[in-house]
Amino acid sequence: MKPTTVCMRIPAFVLFVAVLSVSAAFQPLIPSVASFTASDEQQPFILSPSTQIIVDSTFHASGSPSLESFAQTFRDDLVSITGFTTLSSVQVGSLSASLPSVIFLTLGATNHTYLSGVPTEEGYDFEISSQSYVIKGSGSLGAWWGTRTLLQQVALTAGSPNGISLAAGFGSDTPGWEVRGFMLDAGRHWYQPSFLADLCIYASFFKLQTFHLHASDNLWNQNIIPGPDWRRLYSAFRFRPSPGSPITELAPLLNETWSKDEFLALQNTCSAHGVTIVPEIDTPGHSLAISRWKPELSISGSPDHLNLSHPDTLPTIKAIWDEVLPWITANEVSIGADEYDPALADDYISFVNEMASYISSQTNNTKTIRVWGTNEPSTRLSIDTNVTIQHWDFPGDSIPVQLMSKGYRVINSEQGFLYLDGKTSDDGQFPWELVGDLMWSGAPGGGGWAPNVFSRTDGSNNTEPGNPLLRGAIMAIWNDWGNNATTPLEIYYQLARSFAVFAEKTWAGSGIRSTELSRDQFDSIYDTLNAAAPGQNLNRAVSAQPNNVVFQYVNVTQPITTSFESVGPPYTLTFTVKPSASPKKSQISVPLFDGSSILAPYDGGVIFAGVDSKLHMTQSQTLAFEDTTTHLLYPLPYTFLTDVPTRVEIHATQRYTYALIGGKTYWWTTELDIWGYYMKSANMSFAAPAGVVGGFGFEGELRDVELLVGA
Repeated sequence: MKPTTVCMRIPAFVLFVAVLSVSAAFQPLIPSVASFTASDEQQPFILSPSTQIIVDSTFHASGSPSLESFAQTFRDDLVSITGFTTLSSVQVGSLSASLPSVIFLTLGATNHTYLSGVPTEEGYDFEISSQSYVIKGSGSLGAWWGTRTLLQQVALTAGSPNGISLAAGFGSDTPGWEVRGFMLDAGRHWYQPSFLADLCIYASFFKLQTFHLHASDNLWNQNIIPGPDWRRLYSAFRFRPSPGSPITELAPLLNETWSKDEFLALQNTCSAHGVTIVPEIDTPGHSLAISRWKPELSISGSPDHLNLSHPDTLPTIKAIWDEVLPWITANEVSIGADEYDPALADDYISFVNEMASYISSQTNNTKTIRVWGTNEPSTRLSIDTNVTIQHWDFPGDSIPVQLMSKGYRVINSEQGFLYLDGKTSDDGQFPWELVGDLMWSGAPGGGGWAPNVFSRTDGSNNTEPGNPLLRGAIMAIWNDWGNNATTPLEIYYQLARSFAVFAEKTWAGSGIRSTELSRDQFDSIYDTLNAAAPGQNLNRAVSAQPNNVVFQYVNVTQPITTSFESVGPPYTLTFTVKPSASPKKSQISVPLFDGSSILAPYDGGVIFAGVDSKLHMTQSQTLAFEDTTTHLLYPLPYTFLTDVPTRVEIHATQRYTYALIGGKTYWWTTELDIWGYYMKSANMSFAAPAGVVGGFGFEGELRDVELLVGA
C-alpha cells in the first residue's frame, strides 16, 4: 500500500522570530523552543497507553542513526516518563486520518539554519492536533531533538488532573550553534564506560550534542615534577591497546582503561541519543603517561612535556593515534596541544600542523582536529586555519576575535564562564557549578552569557552571535586533584544543573529570541525535568516508598540481597553494629554483582554493598566508605569497640555524608591540596550501598537496619 503524503500546516519560518499566542498552554522547556503558535480551533492531543508511534516509511532508514532507530529509543524514553508499559512497538508506515492518537516522525523540514546562516539537520517543525503529534525534522537528528521537546512537555504535564494533555498548535525550532557540549577530564579520574554513557544520555535530554572526552593527562606538583620522583604522580592513558600493539606499555593500569569494544559500545550509546564523542589525547604537554613509558622523549626537568625535537617523539605520537583512530566514529578529534613552552613556539606549531595533516591522511580526509587555544609567539609560522581552536584562557593565551579575524574557527570554552573542577582546597579557583549570575546576566551590558561572549567586562572582545567562524561552546569539568577528590556521582551532581543552563544558552543564546527562558522560568521547571530525564538514573532515585522507607531488617544473620543496588542522597541509613574481636584474615572471597567472585586482601568486612559504594567495618574498627569506581577507602574518624553494640545514623546529601554516633557528628572527608600546598579536608558524598545488607566477611552482629530516602 502506497503511503499517504503528510501535509503539515507549518508556515514559512523566519529564524528565531517567535510567535506565541496569548492563549497557548505551551510550557517553557529547557532549552526554550524558538516558535510555537497555539490553535484555538483544535482540542489538545491526549497521550495515552493506546497512542501509536509511527515512522514515515519514506524516511525511516534516513540518517545515521536512522529515523527509525531514534524512534525506537524515543519509545523507550516515553515509557520511562509515562509508565505506559503497554505502549505498542514503533511502526513504519504513513499518517492516516483514521488513527485517533498518533505520534508521527518524518523528515523534510526546510529553512533551518544556525545563526551563522549555515543550513542544519538539527532543526525540526512540529504540529499538534487532537489526533496527532507530528515531528518533522530537517534531518533525523532534528527529529530526535523534537522528541526531546515532546518528552519534556509530557514530563511537565504528567500528574495534571486533566491527564497528559498537550496544547494544539504548530511550532518550529533550531539551535543557534553547531557545537553545544561538555568536556570531562577522564585522564586524571577514572570513569567506567557505563557512567560516561549515562552522562551522554542525560545531556541529550537537554539537546547537548558533543561529549569532549579528555582521555589522557597527569597530576601536577611543582615540587615533584622537576625532581627524581616525578613517576609517582598519577598519570593515565585510557585507551587499552590491543594485544601485540606497539604502544602496549603506555597503559599499564589495564583496570582503568577502555577496551576497543567498550569504547565502540560507548560511542554507539551516545550516538543513539544524538551525542557525538570527540576524544582527546593531550600532547605534547600533559604527557607524563608517555614519559613514564619512554622517558627519553621528555624534556629534562619537565617530564610532562615531550621533546618535539627528539627523532622518536613524533613517530611515537603517530603510533598512538594509529592505534586509536580506528576506534573513533566522530569526524573530529582533539590533540590537546595546550600549555606548552612558548619558547618552543615553532616546534609546537610545526607539531600541530603535522598532526592535522597526518590524522587527515590516515582517515582518508574524514577527520579534522581541534587544539586548545595556546599562545604561540612565532614570527615565522602559524597554525593551519583548518584546525579549530578551542579557546579557554582570556587574555593569557588565545584572543578569539583576533583568531576569527585571521580565519580560524573557534569554540568557546572560556574558563571565566565555563570551567568547573572537582573539589579543590582553593575555594576561589572554580565554582561548584556554572555561576547563575554569570550565565543569566554576566555579559557586558547585563545580558546573559552565550557562545559569542568571551569577556564579562569588555564587549570588544566578544563577537556577533552569527559569526560564521564561531562554532559554539563547550563547558568543561576538570579533575586536577585526582581520583580521591570526588566520586563519579559527585561529578554528576556538579554537572546536572549546569548542563541544563548551558543547554539553554547554547541553543537559544541571550537577547536573540523573545522566547528565551528567564532565570525564574528555568528554576521553576528544572527540578521536574531533572527527575524525569529518561534512559539513565544518575540521581539513583527509587520509586516512591511508603513512609519513605526503602527497607527495614530487624536482625541480619546472613547477607540479604535487595532490589535497590544504590540509593542517592538525601537519605538516612540507621543500624546497630557490634564488631567481634576476631582473628585477622589475609584474603576474602568477594562476590560481584554479576554473580562471580574474586579473592581480595582482607581489611575487615563489608556490611553494606552497592554498585556505587560499599561500607566496610575495617580491621581497625572504623567504618570506611569505598568508591567502587576507584576502590579508594574513606574512613570515618571514629573507632568502634569490639563486642559492644553501637547505634549509627548516617545522613547524606549531594555535598556531604556524616554519621551520628553517641550524640556526636563524624564526617567522611578527603584530603586535598594544590600542588603540594594548602592542605584541606573536604566533605565526601556517597550513595547508599543498598544492594546487599550484611555484606560479606564481616564478623559480628548487625541489627535494626533502616534506610529512609529523602530524609
